[in-house]
Amino acid sequence: MRIVLQRVSHASVRVGERVKSTIGKGYLILLGIGEDDNEGDVSWLTKKIIGLRVFDDDCGVMNRNIIDEKGDILVVSQFTLMASYKKGNRPSWIHAARHEISKPLYRLFCDELSRLLDKPVDEGEFGADMKVELINDGPVTICMDTKNKE
Repeated sequence: MRIVLQRVSHASVRVGERVKSTIGKGYLILLGIGEDDNEGDVSWLTKKIIGLRVFDDDCGVMNRNIIDEKGDILVVSQFTLMASYKKGNRPSWIHAARHEISKPLYRLFCDELSRLLDKPVDEGEFGADMKVELINDGPVTICMDTKNKE
């Protein structure tokens, strides 16, 4: 699993002309699921996200996590994070999980984040063409990969 996590002051997802989700202060998470990802990857990654201290404390030091901040989370599925780009100029998606693997893991990821956050997590629409809008706060952008935990 790969994510791009962005600390935002606002983020929203549009599907067609319909606004699907909107959040205020928190995280926009773009989630890519690989063919060999599993429930263990979900568990490790969601705990890491919830514990991540990237919000400023009273001294202006990044020392607060999403729970301390009472922030929101918006998760958007993005298979293109699994792109292989070593050969030529056209990315390959061969390492991205098929729908029958990725959709249940996406659902589990969102549900587990919601459980750990103790409130609902907003979502994009799995498999849809989406327009994502955000105001990156900081900017703070962190990439994580469950295959590179060190």
